[in-house]
Amino acid sequence: MKVAVMTDSTAYITPEEREKYNIHMVPLSVNFPDGSYREELDITTEEFYRKLANAKELPSTSQPSVGEMTKKLEALAEEYDAVISVHLSSGISGTYQTMVSTGDMVEGIEVYAYDSEISCMLQGFYVLEAAAMAQNGASAETILARMDEMKKSARAYFMVDDLTNLQKGGRLSNAQAILGSLLQIKPILHFEDKLIVPFEKIRTKKKAISRILGMLEEEVDAGKELRVVFIHGNDRTYAEKLEADFKEKHPEIETSISYFGPVIGTHLGQGAVGVAWYKK
Repeated sequence: MKVAVMTDSTAYITPEEREKYNIHMVPLSVNFPDGSYREELDITTEEFYRKLANAKELPSTSQPSVGEMTKKLEALAEEYDAVISVHLSSGISGTYQTMVSTGDMVEGIEVYAYDSEISCMLQGFYVLEAAAMAQNGASAETILARMDEMKKSARAYFMVDDLTNLQKGGRLSNAQAILGSLLQIKPILHFEDKLIVPFEKIRTKKKAISRILGMLEEEVDAGKELRVVFIHGNDRTYAEKLEADFKEKHPEIETSISYFGPVIGTHLGQGAVGVAWYKK
């Protein structure tokens, strides 16, 4: 069985990685008053943050259409027997469920939609692992089992400078957002049961980042062989410093830097910082 691997644009896998591992992608879009832009295709992350800074109101985001997904699956059906399609958490987007529905309608290919229950580069890690396994001839069932195994150790924590965007976009409750702005809290957020929820309420950005890195250190001290990513919202320099400081202590750990692209950046806002990892 020849297995294709697909994901949506919120995995923020680079074009070079997509080409190297033959990863297929369906884009989500960010919608400004002057038009709708497919992330990774019609607008770069840098362009997005410039537009966001000048926007009078928060842009909206939208998932790929059934038509887009159908077209992609039909094209894959000409070459593959099956496709594993990894998507951002079903708790914050309907993309996964739309792929489930579309997969049932397209003939000639077995479609395995996979809910990463997360987003950004941690979602990307699932995709890269699946793609490498597919290139080596692994079955769909073997790949899905490996992603389930990864999910047991996957962790992602992030903080935002301002909770307003999350609250306006409906990804965090009003009460939580108001509490954060009143008390000037920099809450650490994470995904729980597929939703974005506060993990811990901390007063300053510095202390919040220190707490996240402390949790990462605990995993390293437990002897786990990890793959770690530092994620930034339009502040690569800060992410590079976090990575460099960590690598100085743990040169043996595989690390990388990624970013919050347009769709996720719409909800988290500029200046968001995240750290994610899983056991290799």
